[in-house]
Amino acid sequence: MLERKKLKGRTQVTFVLPADSPDGPVSVVGDFNHWNPAAHPLQVRSDGMRAATVALPAHSGHSFRYLASGGHWFDDDQADGHDGTNSRVHT
Repeated sequence: MLERKKLKGRTQVTFVLPADSPDGPVSVVGDFNHWNPAAHPLQVRSDGMRAATVALPAHSGHSFRYLASGGHWFDDDQADGHDGTNSRVHT
């Protein structure tokens, strides 16, 4: 799930997953963090979900995926779109 908050010239995008699916650590990786799994690990929120927030330029599009433990890559079914291999978010 994607949550958005408009900021001046930027959009704050929060990538959200259930706390237990999949098990273990998960990171959001994409062109906005040079596909670096250490850049945006999801953290548990007070509502029990896991999330990571990234500020992206307004009116732009970005490719991303999630990386779970064991090298398991997966997409966001609720993303704005898909470009074949990756999920897409538009700000």
